[in-house]
Amino acid sequence: MAEDMIQIGVVGVGYWGPKLLRNFNGLANCIVKTVIDKNEGALQQVKNQYKNAHFTTDIGEILKDDSIQAVVIATPVHSHYGIALECLKAGKHVLVEKPLAPTFREAKQLADYALKKNLILMVDHTLLYTGAVKKIHQLLQKNALGKINYFDSTRINLGLLQSDINVLWDLAPHDIAVLMYLIKEKPSSVQAIGRSHNSTGIENIAFMTLSYDSGLIAHFNCSWISPVKERRTIIGGSEKMLVYNDLEPKEKLKIYDSKYEILDFEYGNHINVSYEHGDVITPTIDDTEALYSMAEDFVLAVSKQEVPQSNVNLGVSVVHILDAAQTSLEQKGARIDLNL
Repeated sequence: MAEDMIQIGVVGVGYWGPKLLRNFNGLANCIVKTVIDKNEGALQQVKNQYKNAHFTTDIGEILKDDSIQAVVIATPVHSHYGIALECLKAGKHVLVEKPLAPTFREAKQLADYALKKNLILMVDHTLLYTGAVKKIHQLLQKNALGKINYFDSTRINLGLLQSDINVLWDLAPHDIAVLMYLIKEKPSSVQAIGRSHNSTGIENIAFMTLSYDSGLIAHFNCSWISPVKERRTIIGGSEKMLVYNDLEPKEKLKIYDSKYEILDFEYGNHINVSYEHGDVITPTIDDTEALYSMAEDFVLAVSKQEVPQSNVNLGVSVVHILDAAQTSLEQKGARIDLNL
């Protein structure tokens, strides 16, 4: 076996786990040694595709195996903290499906423990590795849109309803992570409202707003009960505006050379505004599978002891915002100050 070959264990092969398993199995410098799931049926679904891996329902087989350097966790959110902590205590590097933990306190504890033990702890915020988000990051680094005024995200569909988290915890982490990656300024406060329309009491539709001292505002529309599926983000700058539609097969990004300028303003009477509508540009973006790039980044971080792009600090910040948003939900949309 090559000296820099990383052996990993995968915990959970329900919905997202098989996708992670496929991508890690495809890496040249990684071997999936052991796969865990409490559900025998779930194990059977993937067993025949990966003949060289060992399949078991006992997580102890990963924890006690010194040849396994890293563990990938794709289990329900309520179990993330306990499983991740067990793996870290066993000296394993850890990748956790988003969000990192169900509370900010637990996410911070995991991050602190990983730092203390000099272990990589990473969160699978896959969108950071998409060609579209990479391109947006490049554009913002060059100040191509001017001053960013707003970030407007819509992530809606019919299902999948979760039993242990509400729609905000399920869908918003994707776009919060993208926002935190693209915009270096930290939000100062959060507000959220949501409703449950069934007997579970778990919110199936929610709206969250982040406010910034600079005047930037970020809005998130999340729903499990929409008749249509949308995955769209609009970023408004003072010079140009951008639309990112993740459901578009080819032209996911469009940059609009559009802006406005207030020429004259008289309160209560009229506003004289100049509008400019220029070209619409569709940039070429990298089409490498994002999940493959994410898996590659984790293995590289483990082998080189480098900080991955979707690092633990970003993961903790996402949970911090979600935790504060949950408080706002419970307080009927109250403004909750953030200290990121």
